[in-house]
Amino acid sequence: MWQKKGLIYKPDGSLSHSRSHAQVPYAYKHKDFLRVYFSSRDDNGYSRPTFIDVDYDDPTKILYIHNTSVLDLGGPGEYDETGAMPSWFVPQDNGDIWLYYTGWNRTHNSYRLSMGLAVSTNGGLNFMKMFRGPIMDRSIHNPIWAAQPSVMFVNGKWMMWHISGQKCEYIHGYPEPFYDCRVAISNDGINWTPTGDVALPFDDFLHAVGRPSVFYEEGIFKMYYSYRHTLDYRTNRNQSYRMGYAESVDGYKWERKDDLVGIHKSENLDDFDYQMINYAHCYEHNGKKYLLYNGNGFGAAGFAYAVLEK
Repeated sequence: MWQKKGLIYKPDGSLSHSRSHAQVPYAYKHKDFLRVYFSSRDDNGYSRPTFIDVDYDDPTKILYIHNTSVLDLGGPGEYDETGAMPSWFVPQDNGDIWLYYTGWNRTHNSYRLSMGLAVSTNGGLNFMKMFRGPIMDRSIHNPIWAAQPSVMFVNGKWMMWHISGQKCEYIHGYPEPFYDCRVAISNDGINWTPTGDVALPFDDFLHAVGRPSVFYEEGIFKMYYSYRHTLDYRTNRNQSYRMGYAESVDGYKWERKDDLVGIHKSENLDDFDYQMINYAHCYEHNGKKYLLYNGNGFGAAGFAYAVLEK
């Protein structure tokens, strides 16, 4: 079971790029500290990636808060002109860091998501877009949008697990998207080909998958993810995000084992994860496994951490 250890960070609203939200936290290891990247929002509600540095042994001990975003938004008409949300960080052999991220476009009454790729040459202090256009967008495989990739170079090949918007339905007068989790492969980490494999398909409750987080351990692909129903998920905790867990031998065909997830919403009305629990990222340090995760408000309540107790 995961033992919850408490809230790490929630923006206090004093920074112009970070008025609210600390969404989709990602743990990136440095020698003497842990850097946690996350998505924060400005006065217009536009998302940008930024980070804090924390102590490895006690992540609630914040060592540094970055005072700006690490990636600029795109120009007019570009796929990331109204938001850029970090998803996955991949260190390169030459010392560069690749950032796979989700670009946001507001539409007439909804939004559109695409995948972008940026690079840092200074240890992750800032990133520059590698291409003006997205590396994956809506297509015959992703009819509504494609976003939030989890990327890995394993067994001599690049693999990606991402959320894929498949349809929208008007619910209470608002177009709500339905998105599952799908697989793509690549020879270079840049040009991706969808395989057609659905890692996490829809069922009676799973109408949307939040942030697949994949790692490879003892010859098995393992994934933490969040999932929800589409009806009233913003207001009804019984319909909102909860955590799931799945395993795969080959990375293509997955078996859900949600009973092994080991972490759930709080039953305490005042807790930051009473309404929902979502967007987790798993990492290891000194033989211990840690889980970063969001709670209420899709990251508005900040992010916390848990430790796996064997």
